[in-house]
Amino acid sequence: MKTSSLICFMFCFIYVYSVTAAVSKKTCWDEKYTMKSCHKVFCAPWQRCVDGKCICKLPYQCPRNKTIGACSVDGRSFLSYCQLKSAECSNPKYRFFSESPCSGKFEMFLKNITGGPESKEGIVKIKLPKHNKEFFVCSEKWTITEANIACQQLQFPKGATNGELNYNILEEDEKEEECLQVTCRGFESTLAECTIKKSTSKRNERAGVSCYNKTSECIEGQFSCVNGKCISHNETCNGQNECGDLSDELCCTECVNSFHCKSDVCIPRSYVCNGEVDCIGGEDEVGCESKIIHDDRETSVEDNEKSNAVDYDIDAERRLIKESISKLTCGVSKEHTRVKRIIGGHKAEKNQFPWQVAIKDGTKINCGGIYIGGCWVLTAAHCVRADQAKRYRIIVELLNRLEYDKDIDSFPVKSVKVHEHYDPNTYENDIALLEAENIYKEPACMQVDNNLLAACVPWSPYQFKAGDTCTVSGWGRGDGLSKVFHLKWGHINLMDNCSAIYKERFFDKMECAGTYDGSIDSCKGDSGGPLICRDAENVAYVWGVVSWGENCGLAGYPGVYTKVASHFEWISRHVGRQLIAKHNI
Repeated sequence: MKTSSLICFMFCFIYVYSVTAAVSKKTCWDEKYTMKSCHKVFCAPWQRCVDGKCICKLPYQCPRNKTIGACSVDGRSFLSYCQLKSAECSNPKYRFFSESPCSGKFEMFLKNITGGPESKEGIVKIKLPKHNKEFFVCSEKWTITEANIACQQLQFPKGATNGELNYNILEEDEKEEECLQVTCRGFESTLAECTIKKSTSKRNERAGVSCYNKTSECIEGQFSCVNGKCISHNETCNGQNECGDLSDELCCTECVNSFHCKSDVCIPRSYVCNGEVDCIGGEDEVGCESKIIHDDRETSVEDNEKSNAVDYDIDAERRLIKESISKLTCGVSKEHTRVKRIIGGHKAEKNQFPWQVAIKDGTKINCGGIYIGGCWVLTAAHCVRADQAKRYRIIVELLNRLEYDKDIDSFPVKSVKVHEHYDPNTYENDIALLEAENIYKEPACMQVDNNLLAACVPWSPYQFKAGDTCTVSGWGRGDGLSKVFHLKWGHINLMDNCSAIYKERFFDKMECAGTYDGSIDSCKGDSGGPLICRDAENVAYVWGVVSWGENCGLAGYPGVYTKVASHFEWISRHVGRQLIAKHNI
């Protein structure tokens, strides 16, 4: 039997391997994801991602640069829209209504169809802070997204029903051709936060809503939103936020009339190639001829500034805030070029894997590791001992174990952090961190006078999936258990749950990867090394840490890796979130 030190080195042709799980596992829908689930979506700029949930930042944590101040519904002025939204998290009275200085009032109400004062149905009318006139909302492009925001503003938390959204106007109102074009993203608390422009419409109808106030359970044929709203199953996975909390669009293997993110999320087609990454893998902005910001739902008939009914451009402000948040630089090789898929292992070239390190235990190199930034290296728990830090050294830029050149550097280890729930009998939670001594006394720590580069740490278990081709590298044994001195690498494929193969030895926080016939495998010496997957923008993430498997090159028994995304919070607690959080800091 192959132990965790006898991990096979795998290189292969494309193969999508699937097995049926032997044990019952939670489905994506069971996880009850919403627009605040950062395993599926990006958090808003005034939020940060913690343990898979978007939680609110404090106002002082917002970027300092700003465009213009913002006002809340209670008349309080904030330095920026981000600060206002942060404050709103603790108190709803801080909802946005206009830019500063605070004057006037934004009002939204329904012109009742039934005539009852408590009616939840009617035609939407808006009064802007700097206008005395009441405006109808244009029916063109008014969708369930905007209707949900309108109803939530009227204190119907589940939003609107996806029935009739446009209503015929009365004869006395027919002369009112001027109306407001409203476009929302879905995260807003009021229509005041949406993009609002003056327009005209000669249609005999205007935008309206029928707010959802049912409390009964969903019946057969209906989808139960996380917020308790019931919608038709036909209304799921179409890029439209019918639920109001986005829960109907976050676990979709296919999308109807919308764009399918690899993480099984459906987004509107208008979000594709708009200059803003909406899929967590970035595929919605790949292959775009230009990064022009546009919104094909906008129907304003005027091009001058007067066409904008509200001077404050919320969407532009949100983008500015998002762009102002510092982005972590990781996972992009300085001289990296794509290589064609190969069969069999190849020798690595100098600096081809700038995050690959070797871990020297005494006089021998028995394991590999992955540099993730600062003074920190990720490896397998079975490679190290928490109380014996002095016996290890981290070797940087090593290519051939028999040929040391001037570029090779090494760092003594200051501390070893082994996962507290590591089980040496099952290799569950087989992950550890090495903290290097800052021998150069520089802020860059290990990145001094070398080409070392951090691999990105994935925060979501949905960033990559079965069938994706990833890369493994190391100095592990070759064919016939022959010694390998030169760093080798090769492509392998992620596979579906391997519990059917390894039975009770395969756990949730493990990942399978390899080939069906075992023609490419890895052996002794690869443990602790990287399984690197690249997103749509070619950014390298350490998706797995080489852990264990069944013999070397045995057909039908792929290698098993520690799934790094499942340990993001554990890693961040030790190294600091800002060191590894590429997004959602």
